Amino acid sequence: MRKLLLSLAIAAVPSLSSAIEEPSYEVERKIGEIEIRRYAPYVVAEVIINTPAEDAGSEAFPILAGYIFGKNKGSTKFAMTAPVTQAPEPMRLEMTAPVTQAAAPGGYRVQFVLPSEVTLDLAPEPDDARVQLREVPASTVAVIRYSGFWTQANYDEHLAELETVLRTANVGWLGEPVLARYNPPFMPWFLRRNEIWLKLQ
Repeated sequence: MRKLLLSLAIAAVPSLSSAIEEPSYEVERKIGEIEIRRYAPYVVAEVIINTPAEDAGSEAFPILAGYIFGKNKGSTKFAMTAPVTQAPEPMRLEMTAPVTQAAAPGGYRVQFVLPSEVTLDLAPEPDDARVQLREVPASTVAVIRYSGFWTQANYDEHLAELETVLRTANVGWLGEPVLARYNPPFMPWFLRRNEIWLKLQ
């Protein structure tokens, strides 16, 4: 049975990655395994959650999913995109993206990226007042990618690695780190795509 589930999960990866839209970006260069990406502007639906980091995503998901599945003026439904980002609140807005997450006394700002054809002017107003719409400006970020489930230790290890690579390369950054997650809950830990983003100066 475990082999069957593993086969199904592996088979699902290509279809998931090709079907789910991500924000548009170009890789400007690489420093070892670290990518320096230039993101074009994109629109997000976001909510601020006052919970620990490990709970912020699950608390925010039904609120944001409600918006994209039709709880808005006009009952418009949107396709799912990736990633979901989480970052501490308050945070620099340029650092937010698909679904991001980060910790701070004010809680976590969790975001869903809206499809590329949706502009801030055209996006329908949310029915839930907790959901806010925002255009994220173009930005350049350094990105480290890793697999596994969310744990503070896993996050801390890879954030430290990202910061070390940037310091060694004399590349400065600013703002809070952003956690970006790309996979549905049923994805096995070893197939998951997680990223940490740092905005470059």
